[in-house]
Amino acid sequence: MAYCTWKSYKLNSSPSDIFAVFKNEPNCFFLDSSLNKDHSLGRYSFLGCNPFYTLSGTQKDVLPKLKRELKDLKISHPSSIPFLGGAAGYLSYPKSNAQDEDKIPEALFAFYNTVLIIDHLKDAVKVFTIGFPERNTFLQKALCRANIGRMDKLLAKAPLKNAKYHTGVEIRDLKSNFSKHGYISVIKKAKKYIKAGDIYQVNLSQRFQAQCNLSGPEIYARLRKASPSYFGSYFDAGDFQIISSSPERFLKVKGDKVITRPMKGTRSRSIDGREDARLKEDLIQSAKDKAELMMIVDLERNDLGRVCSYNSIKVETLREVEEYSTVFQTTANISGKLFKGKDRIDLLSACSPGGSVTGCPKIRAMQVIGELERGERSIYTGSFGYLSFSGSMDMSILIRTILKKENKIYFGVGGGIVADSDPQEEYAETLVKAKGIMRALGAQ
Repeated sequence: MAYCTWKSYKLNSSPSDIFAVFKNEPNCFFLDSSLNKDHSLGRYSFLGCNPFYTLSGTQKDVLPKLKRELKDLKISHPSSIPFLGGAAGYLSYPKSNAQDEDKIPEALFAFYNTVLIIDHLKDAVKVFTIGFPERNTFLQKALCRANIGRMDKLLAKAPLKNAKYHTGVEIRDLKSNFSKHGYISVIKKAKKYIKAGDIYQVNLSQRFQAQCNLSGPEIYARLRKASPSYFGSYFDAGDFQIISSSPERFLKVKGDKVITRPMKGTRSRSIDGREDARLKEDLIQSAKDKAELMMIVDLERNDLGRVCSYNSIKVETLREVEEYSTVFQTTANISGKLFKGKDRIDLLSACSPGGSVTGCPKIRAMQVIGELERGERSIYTGSFGYLSFSGSMDMSILIRTILKKENKIYFGVGGGIVADSDPQEEYAETLVKAKGIMRALGAQ
């Protein structure tokens, strides 16, 4: 039985101020529910650093190793808090034969024995620490005391109130791997596949890159302000950083219950209240957007059916409108119950990458993506999150996400193409989805 202990603190600083004192610690991660008005989605934020073990490589190699390590490193604890230490990391979108410019691992998970937990409902902070990787109880207790002391010292620096970041933003050479004409041409090719009955829907994207003078933490501070979300994240992998304001939950596991929340259908927001209401109603009434989400709901039900009892799979909510700073989105909520003998790694393997960012049928849609898109997606439309030592898991889809490597940044934007898609409108939708990132970078 692993030794664990915890310490509670008053929340005297904002989550962003706490992040400011952790941001330079080795392999810092921040799972940040900056949009926490719905506590069923965003009650907790988690922050950690200094992992004791890291797995990286191809997904084929990493996932079996992750399964073995988490089977060996587990705790039984009655807390309702879903993440009490464990593995935090990402899976990329699967590689095709295209050239990979950024050259980062397909998958990377780091193991953290100490986690800072921010409870937005109670305005409280807790540090939870486990004696892993030590096996001897005496050594586990000594390690936990040292970890609590280290976190005390860091938190003592946190009451900075509104930490200041670099104010001058410089991005240069911002460019996409598609021209407007080129992207519209690709959409038309995709529609030919749909007309031929080859696919029903496909998610197509373009990838931007630029030179940027901001550090990873500076970009994240700007992004969380411009585009708060339930599944924001920052991850420092050493020679690159992942910076995300994702609005989309991919897979959540608690006990044997599974939840996925595919997102399809987007409208821009307006600063004019009447126009904003009109745009929201337009999304609600859109037959195209409704049909597109229904296709993905069916796809996700089938994916869950590979590892869940099929009669346990339920569509909890079919189509809800969610409001973000720059867009309206529609989301479905699907649940299931894992088969005995199946676990969260089996679930990740069965469902990755998410259906909302591929298309249906999934395998053929991914082949079309590989043919029509230029270059690798890398982390874009992969997933990021945690797998707790206590058995839970929560992963987001990596959309509205920036990859920073050295002085370069990369980000993708895309949308679902169906039979009645208008190519001009689909191109415009990708730019709407880029608004939060563009604002954070000072490009709008």
